[in-house]
Amino acid sequence: MTARSIGRRTGPFITTKEHRRFTEFANTIRQHRTIGLCFGPAGVGKTLSACRHAHWDVAEPLLQSWGPRDPSDEKVYAALARSRTVFYTPTVGGTLRELRKDLDVMTTRVDICIKQDKSTDSDGQRFVSRESMVELIVIDEAERLSTSAIEYLRDMFDRTEIGLIFIGMPGIEKRLARYPQLYSRVGFAHHYRQLQGDELTFVLTRHWRQLGLSLDNADFTDTQAIAAISRITHGNFRLLHRLFVQIERILRINALNVITEDVVEAARSTLVIGAT
Repeated sequence: MTARSIGRRTGPFITTKEHRRFTEFANTIRQHRTIGLCFGPAGVGKTLSACRHAHWDVAEPLLQSWGPRDPSDEKVYAALARSRTVFYTPTVGGTLRELRKDLDVMTTRVDICIKQDKSTDSDGQRFVSRESMVELIVIDEAERLSTSAIEYLRDMFDRTEIGLIFIGMPGIEKRLARYPQLYSRVGFAHHYRQLQGDELTFVLTRHWRQLGLSLDNADFTDTQAIAAISRITHGNFRLLHRLFVQIERILRINALNVITEDVVEAARSTLVIGAT
């Protein structure tokens, strides 16, 4: 999944407590140049946070097209200079050759962009280094990696000064534990959790505002709607977005301006909801 498709399918990015925890986790991995594991249920925001941390939503169009430079590309250089991160999602059934080629190409392009940033040294000259400026590689959908790909990444980690993060579903840590040479190098793990309590209310408030409505915790109708949404989604970020797409449609069709429990249930009936 690309950063552009993520934006279309999830709506505007919302900075949550879990995202801030992921950012702290990623910065620690980058600082200590070690290996980290991030795991959590589908749809809680792991990929969103990783893309945001890497500024992939800004950088991906340039890195994929890789055509002639434009003055507007300066914002991409600056973003990548801040993150110094490559975000990569293996393809389903991808080969080791494909993984090696893709990572090499993307790492090289990110490195070039970082060196094009207008950072300067003490003499006021543009900073240039022969060494790679990339400090972190994030591998999303790590369950797709083959045994040979995992061994390659472990070898790459040993030969470079680049940190490495694997992102996957709960259980990815148990799978990687079967590779002792890799697992012994894991420095940190981060369990990405679902939205709860005040944080869920904060996100719901944003969704209400996007529909031009206000959320009032003292209003019994709003409280009922919140309880129904919480029960249906269990704080799953992706499912929340899907549900509100349907809520907006139902409000528009029926010329309503209040989100009630009945509206939420009607929206839920149009969705296919799996385990969250």
